[in-house]
Amino acid sequence: MDMERRKVGILGATGMVGQRFIQLLSNHPWFEIAWLAASDRSAGKTFGEACRWKLDTPLPAKIAAMTVQPNTPEGCVGELPKIIFAALDSDIAKELEPKFAAAGCAVISNSSAFRMVTDVPLVIPEVNADHLALIETQSWRKQSGGYIVTNPNCSAIGLVLALKPLEEKFGIDSLFVTTMQAVSGAGYPGVPSLDILGNVVPFIKNEEEKMQEEVGKLLGRISGNHIEMLDAKVSAHCNRVAVEDGHTECVSIKFRKKATREEILAAWAEFAPLRDEQLPTAPDQPVEFDEAVDRPQPRLDRMRGNGMATTVGRLRECALLDWKFVLLSHNTIRGAAGAALLNAEVLARAGKFDNLGVPLKQMAVLA
Repeated sequence: MDMERRKVGILGATGMVGQRFIQLLSNHPWFEIAWLAASDRSAGKTFGEACRWKLDTPLPAKIAAMTVQPNTPEGCVGELPKIIFAALDSDIAKELEPKFAAAGCAVISNSSAFRMVTDVPLVIPEVNADHLALIETQSWRKQSGGYIVTNPNCSAIGLVLALKPLEEKFGIDSLFVTTMQAVSGAGYPGVPSLDILGNVVPFIKNEEEKMQEEVGKLLGRISGNHIEMLDAKVSAHCNRVAVEDGHTECVSIKFRKKATREEILAAWAEFAPLRDEQLPTAPDQPVEFDEAVDRPQPRLDRMRGNGMATTVGRLRECALLDWKFVLLSHNTIRGAAGAALLNAEVLARAGKFDNLGVPLKQMAVLA
């Protein structure tokens, strides 16, 4: 099915996640970047002047020449795009994202600010696309036609992709996970070199709490206007390591139903819920198993599925729980900008961009 090409904006465009949005959207068949916004120190400059481009592909000349605008709806010069990709720090997102939703925009957020709010969907499309129904209960949707949708924490996304097919077939009783997280997850300039080189930092602020909470919501069940959280115990240890991109996680899991190695591998191999949806950013195989005894590795495996797949390996029995394995995902593609972009593609397919700026009551009259 052909898809109308829609104009989009990027909020927080000069940061690392904002740059990933630009990289992924530059040649996207469904979306066209029409608006870039950042803080007061960048507003009014061209993007090329305002941004220290840090990615391994060239900054597109068209984007470099665009003027960075103020990061408020009322500060927009010209027509404000109704689809906004937000790459903001949590404290700033709490203030700004509701303003854009109130202005009738679909805010596709990478921030943690609203992830655990009852009526805001926290979504990985392969896992819980049905949770997007929550947007219809939001006050912004009723009053202006706008809404907020969030994607999870960068360490939770790779984990939950690997867990979803296992939870469906065997149920999860308890989970123990230790992360080794790349420095790019801290943004730019991130962790000072003298703190991370030759070192492991066994603390990332709020990371363990986010993982433990978000797993429950992501794998929960929608019930009316709220999510019934997954009834499972989750314990997380989060560490920052001297790796540029790619979060590695060591997982031990106890199931509610016994599972063999062959059954686990089959569950991962058969897990392809978006394969027929023809979404430009969706990987054909969201969970890829590698048989090698020393994989996955960030340098070798982070770009599987164009950076959108989770790689799992080292599946073996666990002496304390049932099974254990290692997983890897790209933290700034699948764990950030790519996750939000895939959410936007699902929303486009579902027609959730068709009446932005139109309150629900008015939609009912139009229908």
